[in-house]
Amino acid sequence: ICHGAKPLFFLDYLATGHLDPEKAEQIVAGIAKGCMDSGSALIGGETAEMPGFYSDGEYDLAGFSVGAVDKSKIITGEKVSSGDQIIAVPSSGVHSNGFSLVRKIIEIANVDLNDVEKPFDKSIGEVLLEPTQIYVDAILPLVSKFDLSGIAHITGGGFYENIPRILKDGQMAKLNLNSYELPEIFKWLEEKGKLKRDDMYHTFNMGVGMVIVVKSDISDAVIDDLKSRGYGAFLFGEIVDGEKGVELCLE
Repeated sequence: ICHGAKPLFFLDYLATGHLDPEKAEQIVAGIAKGCMDSGSALIGGETAEMPGFYSDGEYDLAGFSVGAVDKSKIITGEKVSSGDQIIAVPSSGVHSNGFSLVRKIIEIANVDLNDVEKPFDKSIGEVLLEPTQIYVDAILPLVSKFDLSGIAHITGGGFYENIPRILKDGQMAKLNLNSYELPEIFKWLEEKGKLKRDDMYHTFNMGVGMVIVVKSDISDAVIDDLKSRGYGAFLFGEIVDGEKGVELCLE
């Protein structure tokens, strides 16, 4: 989707020592929902039982998607230039990255995943496993209406590793951290893990799941379009001249 491609189909791979039909049904239901959310067809895959290779209760899940985009319309970041505006689309939570650190925090802080901790109204385990937002419905309509300069999905590596992928040498993404409220789950992880805030921006999405770079004259229209469809988009920063990378500001 970051290249403006429309998802076509998805295939999955599930491997386990012994297949638990009830658990497998839940897993496939989740995959099917993800495919529906992204407009992909679930056309097949493989389920493998490998006794002795996986411990009881363990399973491995993987998958891949194929999409299509006209070669002349691929979004690569080549159009990004100084003065462009950066629009953020919020995440739904931790998403599916940074869980090695999350598990370490849970272990060190001796947290019971079934406990309900302030300020949450459900167990911390449920909060951490909030399903990952899929952005196909958010982005594809924009691709057909606007000339987008670049799109970056904030996955593992946070802001510092993902946003530079759409920048050229001499371009810096200047982000205003005061433009939104940091979600409570990240404040909780910071406190429990005794983490430095800047380190968290190297690991987590910190409440921003996707960033879109556009020319300044269409930034308001893009934000309005996203908001009209239920996405809480906001102006997050701008592209400036400087060393390739990300600068976090409080202004």
